[in-house]
Amino acid sequence: MNSEPDTRPDLGVDMPPDLRYAAYARERLATMSPPADAEAFALAHHLLQLAYLLVTDLETRIHRPRGLTLPGFRLMFKLWLLGPTQPVRLAEISAMSRSAVTNAVNTLERGGLVERRPVPEDGRAVVVALTAAGEAAVREAFAEQTRREREWFACLGPAEREQMTALLARILHSRPADLP
Repeated sequence: MNSEPDTRPDLGVDMPPDLRYAAYARERLATMSPPADAEAFALAHHLLQLAYLLVTDLETRIHRPRGLTLPGFRLMFKLWLLGPTQPVRLAEISAMSRSAVTNAVNTLERGGLVERRPVPEDGRAVVVALTAAGEAAVREAFAEQTRREREWFACLGPAEREQMTALLARILHSRPADLP
């Protein structure tokens, strides 16, 4: 078995293994002809790695101990900010499928955190709303998640965080049009 990516001195032995791998892959891709794009790879790799680590951290430290999932918390957070909202709207603003929203709402409803309410002017439509227990749960989880997010991004100054947020928003705004 070749251990080259972990032992090459120019890849920084003081780096975590995932960053050593990314540096190694980027270096290798830089020597290849198109369609290899070392910079696009590195950006995507780092974004995916950060997202995976952040989601895992928030799930295991904050939400799972409270009997929640991160997607469930995200829906509750949206309801906290928006008030009662139709499931189709929750799906649109959450980048979740309608069935994923329905499954999450079902779970949250069984836990007494949300409830479905009929829309008076449309007998078939419903909105999802937080219960009092749901509002208390989202407030508590939000405070803890905010604390943890500050820890994650403490290495960046306020201007850097603002710039990174703007760059990510720009990428999201110009995403490929053929997404489902």
